[in-house]
Amino acid sequence: MVPHKTGKATSFSQKFTKPVYLVSACLIGLRTRYDAQVKPDPKCLEILQDAQLIPVCPEQLGGLPTPRTPADLEGGDGYDVIRGKARVVTRDGIDVTESFLLGAHQVLEIARKLKVEAVLFKSKSPSCGLTPHIGVTAALLELNNIKVREFG
Repeated sequence: MVPHKTGKATSFSQKFTKPVYLVSACLIGLRTRYDAQVKPDPKCLEILQDAQLIPVCPEQLGGLPTPRTPADLEGGDGYDVIRGKARVVTRDGIDVTESFLLGAHQVLEIARKLKVEAVLFKSKSPSCGLTPHIGVTAALLELNNIKVREFG
């Protein structure tokens, strides 16, 4: 539901004529990386040229700023964070698990509402990566049968 100025919500009714993909905003060159660097991924951009892409950044959707202190999974992978058995901690020791979980759930809601073909995410990210350990958002999407691929 999308709120209008009146405060009433209406259903999202956008119709797309091309396949819809969510993509890590940093992969298309938006300044959303933890270090605020712009590093688009040419291979990802090439794949998306005939698609409707929707950029997302789970960490920003979870309320974290850009730039931000890098964070790592501690005590397991993204699945473990979802189960409450691991956490996400910045390199200066601040627990940001709740922000990562909030962002993951926001991305899941977007993916469901838009009925995406797949999600193309940044590798080596504690939110988005599939390797070396699956990130929080990637794990949540996979648990909900949404295809995830990684780049970069």
